Amino acid sequence: METTEANERPKILGGCMKTRNVQALAADHNMLMADILERYIRPEMAVDDVLVENGSEEIPVIDMSRLMDEVSWEEEASKLKFACENWGFFQLVNHGVPEKVIEELKEDIMGFHDLPLEKREEVAQLPGDLEGYGQAFIASEEQKLDWADMLYLFTQPPHFRNYKHWPSQPPSFRDSLENYSNATQKVAHCILGFMATILGIKHETISEIHESQSVRINYYPPCANGHDKMIGLSPHSDGCGLTLLLQVNPVSGLQIRRNGKWLPIMPLPGALIVNIGDALEILTNGRYKSIEHRAVINAKEERISIAALHAPGFEKTVGPLAEIVGEGTPLFKSVTMLEYAKLFFSQKQLYGKKMVELLKLNP
Repeated sequence: METTEANERPKILGGCMKTRNVQALAADHNMLMADILERYIRPEMAVDDVLVENGSEEIPVIDMSRLMDEVSWEEEASKLKFACENWGFFQLVNHGVPEKVIEELKEDIMGFHDLPLEKREEVAQLPGDLEGYGQAFIASEEQKLDWADMLYLFTQPPHFRNYKHWPSQPPSFRDSLENYSNATQKVAHCILGFMATILGIKHETISEIHESQSVRINYYPPCANGHDKMIGLSPHSDGCGLTLLLQVNPVSGLQIRRNGKWLPIMPLPGALIVNIGDALEILTNGRYKSIEHRAVINAKEERISIAALHAPGFEKTVGPLAEIVGEGTPLFKSVTMLEYAKLFFSQKQLYGKKMVELLKLNP
């Protein structure tokens, strides 16, 4: 049975203002009027010279099976070190999440979004609650909006799960998500262990504090007459420690900030896209870097993805690890993860590397 403490803790992080369902808005051509779309139009998208064409540069690819092999470990660990210090993003192949687990979840996520709006809204966010189906970081009637809907759920540890927010349709959705959650948490802990070893500290130092996992299922509808003027997900770095992103359908849209420009990411078949979050940058005292990224909109096709966000447990400390700082100087303040999460979710808009900037000792 879930404890009262576990049930209440995520709720104190706050909620989000309710706004129009974007999938329904995109489907109703009568609603796609200039005054309605105005809140989604982003003037910064007119600066198209910041985009980098596909193929000019690609994020590193890390093979997890080679990290687990004594013969190839050193070479692959060198690649992982480079990815963490110079990119903050990489594609992970041979990660060990069973293909059956992935395909079943993909099918159920697409099945959920095929449901009528009233069925999807059976798990809609409630006032003051982060979890459920809706949006995030909406604090006013005036702010610009992302062209997307999301389903946000706490998945780990198991006693944090509140199944009233988990869709009951399709009937297999909950089992599929639980299987995927368990598998990706193992992958995240494994990768965090390798990252710690590369830093010269104990394998379990970073992984053992990353007790929490939440998932954000993103749905980006197409928009033929405004896709190049909208953003699916505002530029930001993730507040968590480590994110594993799965592309649910074959439509790309993820872009990362690279040398002042936006680099489109083309997911490899079967790969997970891994990125370092602000919490891990702080824990490593800046050795590993979180990177801003965004999602753009397709003119003709929907895009769906699921991000598994791994973070320290609420009672753990987010601050430079003593083993890494050594006799050096800590660059960031230390706070509990609960204080960190409250600060993160109190931000009125998702934008930039907020947590890194807020916790810098010398901004």
